[in-house]
Amino acid sequence: METLEQRQSTIQNDRSQQRAKISFPEEIVEEILSRLPVKSILRFKSVCKPWRSLISNPSFTKLHSTRAAVNHRTALFISAHDPSTRKRYFLSAAHDGGSLTHLITLDNTPTRCDITESQHLNGLVLFNYGDGYQNYAFVVNPSTHKVLKLPNPTNYAIGKTDICYFFGFDESRNEHKVLNITTHVAPSVKPVIEIMIFSLSNYSWRKIDVEFPLIVSQFRWCYGLKRSVCVNSVIHLMLVNQKELLAFDLRTEKFSIVKICSDAVPHRIICNRPHLIKVDGLLGVVCHDQMMTNNDVYVWILQDYENGVWVRETITFPKSWSVLGCPFPLDSANMEEIIFSLNKESKNVTGVLMYNMKSGCFKSVQLTLDNHPFLCKEHVQFQQIKWYVESLVPL
Repeated sequence: METLEQRQSTIQNDRSQQRAKISFPEEIVEEILSRLPVKSILRFKSVCKPWRSLISNPSFTKLHSTRAAVNHRTALFISAHDPSTRKRYFLSAAHDGGSLTHLITLDNTPTRCDITESQHLNGLVLFNYGDGYQNYAFVVNPSTHKVLKLPNPTNYAIGKTDICYFFGFDESRNEHKVLNITTHVAPSVKPVIEIMIFSLSNYSWRKIDVEFPLIVSQFRWCYGLKRSVCVNSVIHLMLVNQKELLAFDLRTEKFSIVKICSDAVPHRIICNRPHLIKVDGLLGVVCHDQMMTNNDVYVWILQDYENGVWVRETITFPKSWSVLGCPFPLDSANMEEIIFSLNKESKNVTGVLMYNMKSGCFKSVQLTLDNHPFLCKEHVQFQQIKWYVESLVPL
């Protein structure tokens, strides 16, 4: 005679078998999963083999990235450095602030180092730093907490080179690429420049033979390269002068010069030159000569790339720029918001100033450090902050 417990067990097994027989078309499953956050999707990979196969498909990754960008599913990528322990931390935070999430820790980093501005493209972030003798580059996916340390280029030589890395996306091939420019320096010898490209599709470096435009002086080329912006498969590297930008097209693998409209050039520029910024996928030039005097900063945006049409956004600070902690525009997640540099407000709180171009108003977003005591130390320096779009792009 069957007991009550056995009967209940039989009923549960029958129900489980019935559920197992219920299935949805793959198109419906893909439609649902592609709208979910990365954190949820990563958990669902273990539900069953068909789901794992679907989520691992490059076409699903592309679909999810597209929808994340359209829906502005963005977050903040932050780096911090503790010179006393020589540790570097990669962190992330929600768009509206809150507690920081620890992604990874790098050990034995230089106490004093030259940091190249990180740049995000389709959910990936390139971060590069060096101390004048050695240089390191990492590609980070903050959504999946994965980090790829780039191998040294074959032309790498400790103590004899100046190395710069720039991040780009080749839309014609649908792949991320890293542009490496290495300047070999030797006493009484003209510097030799080598250019290589790293593809995240095959994880290898490739040397290319390309010439710089005549206007670019190779001797001063390696100085001051801290920022780059990739738009339309073109990496914009540096300002050759106050009217022209040096650019590298990933499709043709050639350098070119991009003209800046004359109105975008201020009469007096602090730090010698404007700097580059990306605003909602468009190239921008920040002119900061009015920060100290008029409390203003100008952001010129190349709205029409083909016809060279620039528009100006004037940002006026609500208080004295110095009183606010000397914030500097660094990045933009969409056409409405521009993010400024970090400012540590207290031992446990770091503030981020954001400007809304539609309303013309500022807001302060607070990032709390309570869950990570190692970030509350006096020596810890918050050096980088960028937007990124959620992505499943593998590393």
